[in-house]
Amino acid sequence: MTDDHIEALLDRLSRTQQLALVRGATDPEGTATGYLPGVDEAGIPPFRLVDGPLGIRAEGERATAFPASIATAAAFDPDLARRQGAAMGREAAALGQDALLAPGVNLVRVPQCGRNFEYLSEDPVAAGDIGAALVDGIQSAGVVATVKHFVANNQETHRTTVSAEIGERPLRELYLPPFRAAVDAGVGSVMTAYNRVNGTHMSDHERLVGDVLKGEWGFDGYVVSDWYGLESTVGAANAGLDLEMPGVAAPGAADGDEGFEWPDGIPDATRAGLFGDPLADAIDAGEVPADRLTDMVRRVLGQMDRFGRLDGSQGTGDDAGELDSQRHRDLATEVAARGTVLLDNDGVLPLDDGADVAVIGPNVDEPKLGGGGSSETTPFRSVSPVEGIEARAEGDVSSAVGVPRIASVSLFDLLPFVGEDGDAGEDDTAERDPSLDDAVDAAAAADVAVVFVRDATTEARDRDSLALPGRQDDLVSAVAAANENTVVVVRSGGPVALPWREDVAAVLEQWYPGQGDGDAAAAVLYGDRDPSGRLPVTFAPESEYPTAATERRFPGVDDEVHYDEGVFVGYRHFDDANASPTYPFGHGHSYAAFEYGDAEVVDDQTVSVLVENVADRPGREVVQAYVRPPAVDGVERPERELAGFEAIRLDAGQRRTVTLSLDDLAFSRYDSDSGWTVDEGTYTVELGRSSRDVRTTVAFDR
Repeated sequence: MTDDHIEALLDRLSRTQQLALVRGATDPEGTATGYLPGVDEAGIPPFRLVDGPLGIRAEGERATAFPASIATAAAFDPDLARRQGAAMGREAAALGQDALLAPGVNLVRVPQCGRNFEYLSEDPVAAGDIGAALVDGIQSAGVVATVKHFVANNQETHRTTVSAEIGERPLRELYLPPFRAAVDAGVGSVMTAYNRVNGTHMSDHERLVGDVLKGEWGFDGYVVSDWYGLESTVGAANAGLDLEMPGVAAPGAADGDEGFEWPDGIPDATRAGLFGDPLADAIDAGEVPADRLTDMVRRVLGQMDRFGRLDGSQGTGDDAGELDSQRHRDLATEVAARGTVLLDNDGVLPLDDGADVAVIGPNVDEPKLGGGGSSETTPFRSVSPVEGIEARAEGDVSSAVGVPRIASVSLFDLLPFVGEDGDAGEDDTAERDPSLDDAVDAAAAADVAVVFVRDATTEARDRDSLALPGRQDDLVSAVAAANENTVVVVRSGGPVALPWREDVAAVLEQWYPGQGDGDAAAAVLYGDRDPSGRLPVTFAPESEYPTAATERRFPGVDDEVHYDEGVFVGYRHFDDANASPTYPFGHGHSYAAFEYGDAEVVDDQTVSVLVENVADRPGREVVQAYVRPPAVDGVERPERELAGFEAIRLDAGQRRTVTLSLDDLAFSRYDSDSGWTVDEGTYTVELGRSSRDVRTTVAFDR
């Protein structure tokens, strides 16, 4: 359908019909997270939006439970992310959904953030590249991708009221670029965040939504509110917000106890319909231009047309959908394995096939599907750690829980009107009698003890600390004292404290591995897959992160959180403070070993380096390029910034020249007076295995 056809369609719509296309309604099928009823008389079909980004969360339906987004990012492989995005798009299509509310690309600024598992990195280039790949994959299946949450939604504490007080430079250099990358990738929709930025709610933020997103960047899709995240009618419409979701009060929300106080971080689910009659009244009063409503509808119809919803062309090829196929099951396991990071290894890994293994941990009999909240996915099948190791091992496998189960948490548990459908469904409450002595005995009797530990995170809540909950640290210490070959597999939504790490033989970070949990863990533990993940976030003592410096940085004071650290977030901060993190950004070991040759400049945007696998087994490497800028008087810049990366697989003895394109973001800085600036001078490109493990350098002038 051409633009002329869209305009002709708009001319035929009454104002009442147009208003029905900018405000959600109740889905008669009850599966969608958000629903537009369409206009039958004009041939406009219904349009359904569904939760992600760990898979499809359609009410009452099952779908492939992919690993947490941070696990996908840890693979540092856009091609793998693109494949996952395409699979999620096919599953959305199979379930009759038109738009997927994914990916989330907010930076990991606060290590305790309860939603870090849904995000990608502390670095804007990494988040942008992986996020753009997910967008491309989702939309390749004929489904609209929705990048979220625009912008500076970096904590869950007070998320519906807090104002991110942030300077223009860090906003431009860190927090906006991943969204710009999604726009450049052609994303069809952008979701605004609940929070305020510099005092203005994002749904009302004309400068960032209207001027930057739609003006500077040329975004031509539609901007949708977060659920119950519309702050005003006039402000939002004039700022550039196009679609209110869900548009109707949550079922049962108004039936609670009189005087019910909405918990912190939970929006008032009775407050809806601001783009209904109030928008019509605002147009009549001249507070909102009538052509603004037409533009809202034009943007929604434009994406419906782009993905074949207006002419019925969807439903062929990949657009036809695919659910719980073998290739999706295999992909979920592959992503979980590829995203697993080998933090430490004293030689105990990979495990011998015939080793007797004790599998220990409070939740070893259940998979870790994800965190709590709108990303919860119910799979058709899943594999626990015990099941995965038992299926792979040739030696004897014993198991013990050791300490009480770690319960999952969910924002849905905070709402009295939400029933069991909102439960993550992970926690079997069957009675057990955990015994630390039993766990120690099992460890002592085995060749190797593998302890699985986990945290518990959810949307709408930040963690109280980075410590593992319950008595898991005690469990690890006791097992390590009983067996010198103790391996710990950590499943967390972000950085956690590992006080026992020097007392164990190996540590793996598996994040939230999804339905293929046990199979992926076994594949990495036994060396069937190389642990090719690298850290997309810095691990450090909680007190060392820049947000720990003062309460005003986190969680904020008087509903304001001040980004006083500026551009020094994540590894940038640790470099600037000359501090040693527990594990640096980009860190991760392999079962193979790699040597780097000299780097060469291809042009002022590209470098190359020879990488050789000098081990006697195949392995995966993530070649990382960081740029060190020239010193400029009066300007503080990070010591180094990630400019590019590539994940490669090399057989034993194989060598390969890796060519890396360097992102402009690593060379540029934002100046409040002159805008984007590239300083003249010598730039040094560092190539290596992490931000702290540089193997070779090359310099050139700009």
